[in-house]
Amino acid sequence: MTEGTTSAAAEGGDTLTRLEQEGEIAADYLEGLLDIADLDGDIDMDVEADRAAVSIISDSVRELQKLVGRDGEVLEALQELTRLAVHRETGDRSRLMLDIAGFRAKKRAELAELGAKAAVEVKSTGQPVKLDPMTPFERKVVHDAIAAAGLRSESEGEEPQRFVVVLPA
Repeated sequence: MTEGTTSAAAEGGDTLTRLEQEGEIAADYLEGLLDIADLDGDIDMDVEADRAAVSIISDSVRELQKLVGRDGEVLEALQELTRLAVHRETGDRSRLMLDIAGFRAKKRAELAELGAKAAVEVKSTGQPVKLDPMTPFERKVVHDAIAAAGLRSESEGEEPQRFVVVLPA
């Protein structure tokens, strides 16, 4: 094994260890929030797409819905607070992704379908398609679906009215 290979492998292992540490810090923080709110939930940690992924799951999805809020607004706020808690402990900016009661996973599937439908429309008409404003997470999922369909897309506008434009190939 060459020195470069060893270094790359060590760097990959360091990244995994750092992301696992982020997940553990986030889990501790979220468990504290669940205790304060007197809500039951289990914390699941994973690493996906070069970021820590933490999920709160429960048999009582309805109870956790309070933590999701309307259109995921409370979930987005909790994700930012959790990222800040990780930053406070590590000193590094976190890209941690939080899901509660499967809301984000369901949203990801819906957005991938939206992106695929927009790609079909652009391929058939040859005209760009502008989608409704979305959060950064939502736009990322749509951009990935458009790329998988073999087309390009761009984000336009200013937050919170930033949106995806699907472009012909």
